[in-house]
Amino acid sequence: MRTVRDADGERYLLVKRSGESSRVRDPETGEERYVENATLEAVEGESPLETAATGVPEPVRRTIRAVHDDGTLGLLVELVDRGPLSVREVMDVYDMCESDLHGRLAEFRVAELIEEADVDGRRGYVATPVAETAVRLLRGDAESTNE
Repeated sequence: MRTVRDADGERYLLVKRSGESSRVRDPETGEERYVENATLEAVEGESPLETAATGVPEPVRRTIRAVHDDGTLGLLVELVDRGPLSVREVMDVYDMCESDLHGRLAEFRVAELIEEADVDGRRGYVATPVAETAVRLLRGDAESTNE
């Protein structure tokens, strides 16, 4: 399997190549269709698995990379639903040790899922719009879009 692009620049997964046409799959919809070979060109340096992943909205992909277990996902959901939250409140309410909390928050900051915020004069964090979109999509909100 390879990544190809058509004349409009749209990327597809090449499923099968024949003499005059090729069967391609749209990574966003999973739909397959035949396209004339003359309209396709190979995309060098892009893994077909990376192309397949583009069918998942960017906020969800970013969240998947930052969240490693249910507890970490739960922390992000709480920041989306209840935030902004102070670090002290998170440690008290969710019975987390400081080092675990700061490790999870660091992952979220790197992924740009949270930002620092002042919460009643204390250091805290608030979810970014990317995190809010990701949580909506993970909850199955069909109204959210592929960003």
